[in-house]
Amino acid sequence: MKVITFGKPLPDRPLVSAEPDWKQSNPRWIGDALRHALARPGGGWFVVDASRRFDDKPRCYTVAGTELVFWRDRGTLLAAPNSCPHMGASLAEGCVREGRLVCPWHGLALGREGHGSWRPLPLLDDGVLVWVRVDSAGEAPSDRPFIAARPERFIDATIRMEAACEPEDVIANRLDPWHGVHFHPHSFRRLRVVEQRDDEITVRVAFGVLGPFSVEVDARFHCPDPRTIVMTIVAGDGAGSVVETHAAPVRPGRSAVIETTLATSDRPQFLHALRAAPGAVRGFRTDQAAEDA
Repeated sequence: MKVITFGKPLPDRPLVSAEPDWKQSNPRWIGDALRHALARPGGGWFVVDASRRFDDKPRCYTVAGTELVFWRDRGTLLAAPNSCPHMGASLAEGCVREGRLVCPWHGLALGREGHGSWRPLPLLDDGVLVWVRVDSAGEAPSDRPFIAARPERFIDATIRMEAACEPEDVIANRLDPWHGVHFHPHSFRRLRVVEQRDDEITVRVAFGVLGPFSVEVDARFHCPDPRTIVMTIVAGDGAGSVVETHAAPVRPGRSAVIETTLATSDRPQFLHALRAAPGAVRGFRTDQAAEDA
């Protein structure tokens, strides 16, 4: 299909290679870049889901083999083991009363102060995503997750799905942009590599809009931690926008893939869209639970 691009002009940049995609997609480079990503500290932090998906009802997620319950105490999100410390009931099947998690079997009310060895885990609600720290995952713990730079003003959208794979499979897939045009022709009309380093890659990609009409941007892929790969638009329309792909292990052979898009623009129309978007995020914030963790 012929590609007709429109939007902001991009600077002239030479291609890394003029070879066909099957030659440029070098398994050795992908493997080396993946090893760079896996060697980065994770701090024991895992993305769970979009912040707006949590309300006053308890919800259960399995993270790194550990079943956790999430609930809000007067707006503050908390996470703890899902098993009641009394007789092991699933707390996610209970209810929340005055900010306390009430066990469905015998009515034990549990709060942020804990009960014996049962107590809430470190948690961060960054206004877009919820992160939880699972120290049993075996990583050296850090006070905060390693969050990549985000735009100051953005409209966000998040999807979560589970797949039969390991987190590193998700990262390896994103470190192979050359498959984009061939495997996702509905989205990508043209893709050329303009910069390639040991652990990151920048591509000039034409996103399809309607038929042959496409918007072309330069997008950089890098990994801030071992379970995240971030695509940042570094030139063209929407510069500063990011797509974060997070992979969190559920159990061996199964992972949750949480992908969030934070779109921004310096066009006047974006300001109108920002005002109209329900619950639009205008900047980064931290939840008080993270301050207390």
